Amino acid sequence: MMWVKSIQSALNYMEEKMLEELSIKEIAKQANFSVFHFQRTFNVMTGITVAEYIRRRRLTLAANELRKSDKKVIDIAHKYGYETPEAFSKAFRKQHGITPTEARKHSGNFTSYNRLVIQVNLKGENPMNYKIVDHEAFQVIGVRKEFSLVNEQNLTGISEMWQQAHADGTDELLGRLNNGPVKGVIGVCDDKSDKSIDYWIGTAYQNETPDRFEATEIPASKWAIFEVHGAMPDAIQKVWQQIFSEWFPSSNYEHAGTPELEVYSDGDASEENYYSEIWIPVK
Repeated sequence: MMWVKSIQSALNYMEEKMLEELSIKEIAKQANFSVFHFQRTFNVMTGITVAEYIRRRRLTLAANELRKSDKKVIDIAHKYGYETPEAFSKAFRKQHGITPTEARKHSGNFTSYNRLVIQVNLKGENPMNYKIVDHEAFQVIGVRKEFSLVNEQNLTGISEMWQQAHADGTDELLGRLNNGPVKGVIGVCDDKSDKSIDYWIGTAYQNETPDRFEATEIPASKWAIFEVHGAMPDAIQKVWQQIFSEWFPSSNYEHAGTPELEVYSDGDASEENYYSEIWIPVK
């Protein structure tokens, strides 16, 4: 259960440092994860970003303090990271539906977000079909964009990149060029630093790189390859959640830290019988 302990260590660190300036690099370090993999794991497991969790927890603690103390609103605002009462009041109303002044008067209900505790989910209601495969290195060609990990901009940027690839026909062209050992159009996440990732929309290709595309090599790896059946994006998001909440905590494998892949087959991705795969490098 080392994987669970790692995530819980990061959560404990956030709670201990909640009134200080929290660095995502330091948070991820507590779990022994890269910044990208921690952000990705946290978002898949909880449905919210790390930044949103911190914001919700701070505003929950601020509401409790407003109700129980006679400290000035401006002092509580500063304590929980807000430079002005106006910014604090706006964020407070967004979460709780009332102003800090109304909260002090006990008028209205609060929206409280409790401290997270990681638990292993072993329900087994939806069996996971996967295989462990040793695969040689192969080349991927495609389009690449760099996304900042600051404020988790990559979470929205990658989705927009796919929309553009669908709109301009890039994904269809890549599908026709596919002649490598992995069949389909591939999404590749490569976290090369603590501040940004490279994301590729590409395909396995064995010849010289066409002019409009770039090339990268996927290293030889041991892969956990998970089957995904169903319409996008819900089906693949559901399997990602199972991987992080069920498979990793109960398996003896760890993420190897090299690029992970989403492999999309030909066909209509909106159909219930659509097939895709998630490839995770493990050790």
